[in-house]
Amino acid sequence: MSQVFRMNGWNTPSEYLEYVHPHWLKYEAPNPFMHHMLGVLYVIFMFGSLIGNGVVIYIFSSCKSLRTPGNFLVVNLAICDFIMMLKTPIFISNSFNEGPLYGRLGCEIFGIMGSISGIGAAVTNTAISFDRYRTITNPFDGKLTQGKVLMLILAIWIYALPFTILPAMEVWGRFVPEGYLTSCTFDYMGDTPAIKAFVACIFVYSYCIPMSMTAFFYSKIVGHVRDHENLLREQAKKMNVESLRSNKDLAQQSAEIRIAKVAIGIVVLFLLSWTPYAICALISAFGNSYSYHDDSIELPSENESNTTQKTQNT
Repeated sequence: MSQVFRMNGWNTPSEYLEYVHPHWLKYEAPNPFMHHMLGVLYVIFMFGSLIGNGVVIYIFSSCKSLRTPGNFLVVNLAICDFIMMLKTPIFISNSFNEGPLYGRLGCEIFGIMGSISGIGAAVTNTAISFDRYRTITNPFDGKLTQGKVLMLILAIWIYALPFTILPAMEVWGRFVPEGYLTSCTFDYMGDTPAIKAFVACIFVYSYCIPMSMTAFFYSKIVGHVRDHENLLREQAKKMNVESLRSNKDLAQQSAEIRIAKVAIGIVVLFLLSWTPYAICALISAFGNSYSYHDDSIELPSENESNTTQKTQNT
């Protein structure tokens, strides 16, 4: 019995094909095993993330002692990650269907939820780094008040809106299927100047600015901890004592070292989760987009979706 060869998009509704870039349609349809494997993996990822972030939201919201201004930002990050994974049922359904099941509406919902939660999570990480920077470098009066943190959270969601609303309304950019046509993102393969300008702007807006600010604040934290330790060592040397620290100070020192390690880890996770996809989008918009196979684009897109949530655990 001869094998039936199908091209990518073989079961895509005709009215939806106009949103599919011709590049993706030139490839043979993925092996059903690939679709089903991704579907099963994402069922696991979805339940793990929803339960984990749901527990964080519940505990931090219900426990009075944990309702501190700084933890409001942690809850906001968990909410962003929760929303990010709420779109996963669309991907799972599409995977088991071996193609888009919900058409344009499903693509819009997937793109909107991914955009607002992804940008929101990136900027929330920046806000957390700013809060920790203020707290560690100025522990007496540098902590943000509840009112300031709530205003900061409001600003985060406002910041995430433009590159969610504009492509959703197709005012500037649009959400389109990619790779196996089971997930959607903003259009980065269009040849028009408007699409190229959109890709360049969202790259700076949602990647460069949050990444640079997060790295800056955490580098200042690491520098402050290092300078503080050097100062204490110099003072101890002048007084001919081994250390100026009490047991309480030693515990605080250990906490500061852990914070410094977490700082580096957060920046690394941010880079791992966003850099591959950002580079792929830039190359597609301004370089040779036709060098990408549908398999190669699935890996960065799913990496971005999965790794983003891990920053919440720190």
